[in-house]
Amino acid sequence: MDLALLRTFVTVHRAGSFTRAAALLGLSQPAVTSQIRTLERQLGRPLFLRKARGVTPTSVGDELAHRAAPHLDALVEIAEGGLEVEAPLRTLHLAGPPEFMAERVLPALVGMTGSEGPAFRLRTSFGSTDDVLEGLAAGHHDLAVATRRPRGTLLSAGTLCDEEHLLVAGARWAGRFAPGAVRRGGAGALAKVPVVDVHESLPFARRYWTTVFDAPPPEHAALVAPDLRAVLSCVVSGAGLAVLPRYLCEDALLRGELVTLLEPPVPPLRTYFVAVRAGTQALPHIATAHEWLLRAAVAWG
Repeated sequence: MDLALLRTFVTVHRAGSFTRAAALLGLSQPAVTSQIRTLERQLGRPLFLRKARGVTPTSVGDELAHRAAPHLDALVEIAEGGLEVEAPLRTLHLAGPPEFMAERVLPALVGMTGSEGPAFRLRTSFGSTDDVLEGLAAGHHDLAVATRRPRGTLLSAGTLCDEEHLLVAGARWAGRFAPGAVRRGGAGALAKVPVVDVHESLPFARRYWTTVFDAPPPEHAALVAPDLRAVLSCVVSGAGLAVLPRYLCEDALLRGELVTLLEPPVPPLRTYFVAVRAGTQALPHIATAHEWLLRAAVAWG
């Protein structure tokens, strides 16, 4: 069997699209389509089901990818390393939400640098969950940290950790509430407090109001900043209230710069997942980073 056909097949399987695979391989889409058809004729079985947007592997396609991908990856690693006694450092491309990456993920991976030097080079990208998962599927990233589990068989994901969301305000606003006022009055007690969030749709406040107060969220935000670290700074400075992850605002709470307005019996949680393309976790630099993150996440809890 032609290894070039297998390489094209594995790339299509990971990318979920002939178009994306062609871009990754530097081929035209007709050339990729032709190679997959040739491989399907040789095997006598269909490998993909064509859909309006991309392709989905058949059971035969999944089995072939599972068996072939690790060996092809190993051959690529050998080819890239040449005949050098010491293999060159691989580069790990990692993507995820900016705040969580900056505060949790990157400091954890920096810990992999010991006396012997780093296990790999690290390149990072920030983006929304949709963006980073799409980039992972297209082969732009090796690992992605996401706030939802990807669907389908192209990507696999495991739970990394949960983050607790807190309703907080600066001391100036928190001082206006009598003890227990928010617990007794619910969302109505907060009606006159400005809200700070990361988007006009108030994603953090909306989820908190719905799950904790069982009430409609505020109609609009007084201040929108598309980074949770900026939201934190604004709230500490007296801009109003916000819903923030505990890991991000814990130090400000300890310093007394923020006050928790409510301690619900069951606080809202958001789950993070670490995702890889199927078959790539066998690569040493990806497997090492994946395992290191899972170990580091134990302490985050």
